[in-house]
Amino acid sequence: MPKWAMVIDLDKCVACQGCSIACRFENNTPAVKPDEALKGRAIRWNEVFALPVNPTEETGEFPNVKTRYLTRPCMHCNNPPCIKVCPVQATYIDEEGLVRQNYSRCIGCRFCTVACPYGVRYFNWFTPEWEGSFQEYLNPDQIEGDDALEGPAVRPKGVVEKCTFCIQRLYKARAQGEAEGRDFRPEDYVPACVQTCTGKARFFGDLEDPNSTVSKLEKSPRAFRLFEDLGTHPKVIYLREG
Repeated sequence: MPKWAMVIDLDKCVACQGCSIACRFENNTPAVKPDEALKGRAIRWNEVFALPVNPTEETGEFPNVKTRYLTRPCMHCNNPPCIKVCPVQATYIDEEGLVRQNYSRCIGCRFCTVACPYGVRYFNWFTPEWEGSFQEYLNPDQIEGDDALEGPAVRPKGVVEKCTFCIQRLYKARAQGEAEGRDFRPEDYVPACVQTCTGKARFFGDLEDPNSTVSKLEKSPRAFRLFEDLGTHPKVIYLREG
C-alpha cells in the first residue's frame, strides 16, 4: 500500500505563488473579504511565507540581498494531533497515509485547528461565494461514495477544511488506469501544486517505494521536517538550502 509524501526543495522555491493559485483553482478554496482576512480568517490550503534573514548572518543592499521562503501545505502527519481531538471522527487518516476530512460529519467545533501545530486547518465562517464569472472557474470534480463532500466541491459554512494532496486526482488516476485496462501508476497521481511549480521545487510520490524520488530525497542530508521534536512525523519533507 503506498504512503504518499511530498518533498519541497527550499533551494529551488522562488515564491512565485503558482502553487497557491493552482491549489485554489483545483480545490475551490473560497476567498474571504479583506476585513475577514485581517481577522485571520483567510483560507489558504497552500501558503508561501517570506522568512526573515538574520542581518548578522547575511547583509547587503538591493539587489545583493537574499530572501528565504517556506511553503506550507498540510503535513499529512503519521501521528496527527488533529485526529486525536476530533469528537466525531470527522478527521481521520486513511490506509495510504492521507489525513482526510469528512465535511458532512464535521460539527465545526474547531478542536482540530487548535491541535494542529502547523496552522493548516481553516474554518468556513461564512457560506462561500463566487461572484460573477468566477463561478465558471469552479472545479466540477467531486468524489463519489461515502466521502462525496471530501473532494473539491464547495464546502459549506461551519466546517473545517484543509489540503488533501488533491485526493480527487488520485481517484481520477485510478479510474483512468481501470478504463485503460492497466494497473494504476503512482506517477499518474500528481497534486496541482506539484504540477504547477515553475521552479520544479516539489516532488510527490510513494514513500514506501525505495526507488521513488521522494524516498530517495528523504534520505538526503538536506532533508528535514517541521517541528520534528513534536513526534507528529509529517509526510511533507523539506530540503534545506544547499
